[in-house]
Amino acid sequence: MLAEVSNRSKSAIGYERARRVLVGGVNSPVRAFRAVGGQPVFLERAEGAYVFDVDGNRYVDLVGSWGPAIVGHAHPAVVEAVREAAGRGLSFGACCAAEAELAEIIVGALPSVELIRFVNSGTEATMSAMRLARAATGRSRVVKFLGCYHGHVDALLVAAGSGAATFGVPDSAGVPPAVAETTLLAPYNDLGAVERIMEEHGQDAAAILVEPIAGNMGFVEPSEGFLEGLRGVCDRYGSLLVFDEVMTGFRVAWGGYQNVCGVRPDLTCLGKVIGGGMPVAAYGGPRSLMEMVSPLGPTYQAGTLSGNPVGMAAGLATLRVCREAGFYASLHEKAGRLAEGLRAAAREAGVAVQTGRHGGMFGVVFSDRRPRDFADVQACDHEAFARFFREMLDRGVWLPPSGYEAMFVSAAHDDAAIGQIIEAAGESFRRMAS
Repeated sequence: MLAEVSNRSKSAIGYERARRVLVGGVNSPVRAFRAVGGQPVFLERAEGAYVFDVDGNRYVDLVGSWGPAIVGHAHPAVVEAVREAAGRGLSFGACCAAEAELAEIIVGALPSVELIRFVNSGTEATMSAMRLARAATGRSRVVKFLGCYHGHVDALLVAAGSGAATFGVPDSAGVPPAVAETTLLAPYNDLGAVERIMEEHGQDAAAILVEPIAGNMGFVEPSEGFLEGLRGVCDRYGSLLVFDEVMTGFRVAWGGYQNVCGVRPDLTCLGKVIGGGMPVAAYGGPRSLMEMVSPLGPTYQAGTLSGNPVGMAAGLATLRVCREAGFYASLHEKAGRLAEGLRAAAREAGVAVQTGRHGGMFGVVFSDRRPRDFADVQACDHEAFARFFREMLDRGVWLPPSGYEAMFVSAAHDDAAIGQIIEAAGESFRRMAS
């Protein structure tokens, strides 16, 4: 029998304190628990496959800091690398050897990338990639997909998933209409819609920007031929194909999903795993495009903390673990075992649940059919997910506090951790069905 988690009094006190000085008491909207109810839980530490709150409760973690913790929290090799780097200085604002070393690993893992530029967040990566695409093509518009989230850049915060969808406000206040109009929208997995848009606007479309696996509307995989079709459309109209692999990069496979599907984008955005939990991201592509970026070209982009030695050390240590033999096969197997266990538990309880997974990334939605686009995800039972979240939290499982988010398995999730999740899900589904 699983132990019930009940005492979160210190989290409640922490939240009241935070609300007095932080907007909504949080520093990222989804952490406010608005989509699932209740008050935010304050975490104190993390280790391996587990996180611990300020009241001492332990949870099996399926958030993984939203993806970076692929080798598990506080992995000894990563912690030691960070400790050593920090001892030499937190930030130089100058070149350091680790920048080139980490870049060599990334470039070596992605055939579509010859040069990269490190930045500090996925938002910076997509913002910079879009600026470069516009500079390279002399065009102003970008095609994105309904429900795909590419950071809080004005032009891309249009019909976004993730936190924006959680609050029922897909378009943010403060985004000028003229900026929003530079973004063209299509349903994910609808190649016909993309072709119609390009027939009308292709001569002004700098890029098509896509999450190759959509992870900000749960977990939606590309339909057969969809990404290949986007590559063909871009080639036909002279637009750039940009893969936002901030979430999938080095998470679903070594390098990223482009190495699985075989489609080569013109530009790639990375984040999360490449920083091992530190604020590190990057964008990259062929030399012919990247040499348009300052100081070699006219496209300006800079960052005081970009390539900082501590972030580089964390990324290097993480990727060294990831490239060990069998790492991704093991991760894929664990995610598959967990997904099947959740489906079996739901079937036994008579609850309609769909799961999808690739590598260490997977999703759970309450529906009688697997979603293929944002409209399908919106039609899922989000009230059921909210109850599932609360039931699982009370049984010691840490899920994303939104039905629009993907989940993540790490190398540290052993049989005991996976077993606890499945057992907790079984009890939660039974309570939901009663």
